[in-house]
Amino acid sequence: MRKNPYAAAGILLLVLLTAALGMHSCGSNKGYYADVDASEPQLDVQLLDINPYSRPGIQSDGIRGVVIHYTANPGSTAQENRDYFNGLQYSQETEASSNFIVGLEGEIIQCVPTWEIAYASNERNSDTVSIEVCHPDETGKFTEQTYRSLVQLTAWLCVKFDLTTDDVIRHYDVTGKICPKYFVEHEDAWKDFKENVAKAIHKTV
Repeated sequence: MRKNPYAAAGILLLVLLTAALGMHSCGSNKGYYADVDASEPQLDVQLLDINPYSRPGIQSDGIRGVVIHYTANPGSTAQENRDYFNGLQYSQETEASSNFIVGLEGEIIQCVPTWEIAYASNERNSDTVSIEVCHPDETGKFTEQTYRSLVQLTAWLCVKFDLTTDDVIRHYDVTGKICPKYFVEHEDAWKDFKENVAKAIHKTV
């Protein structure tokens, strides 16, 4: 049977496109985010009201780490999570918050000043800055825009507080909770993320 050269070319193109798309998925390519630096990202400062349930107004003991979290609420936005934290003063259902939230489009909302504790990382609340990260589905994997902002924000905080990537941890590393889910279930992605943060720091300092 005579082979169709156009079909073969089409298959080759499909393979190349698939490979290219794979390179752009968050955490799968160490070099793709090398252009992200540790400059201060654009922040939407919407501080929570001072209240006992999400922003107690307690000064930190000095920042010695950055803790990465995920919302565990697929599809929710940074604004929705910020408003949930602020609403805890009324619902009083739990104590929870974060210093920063990174949204699905890469937007970053600051909820609590970095010199105050947030209710996010249990026994590490007093000496860490917390970053809550939105995700589109149950896998917990971040969008490219979210990932890029997370790399820049983490790198900027490291420079700001004279930290290294050894000081960047997951909620999982504090309590064993599966948070952030994708970075717990894919250690290679966590390693790649920290390498991207290190590259961003190196590019700036």
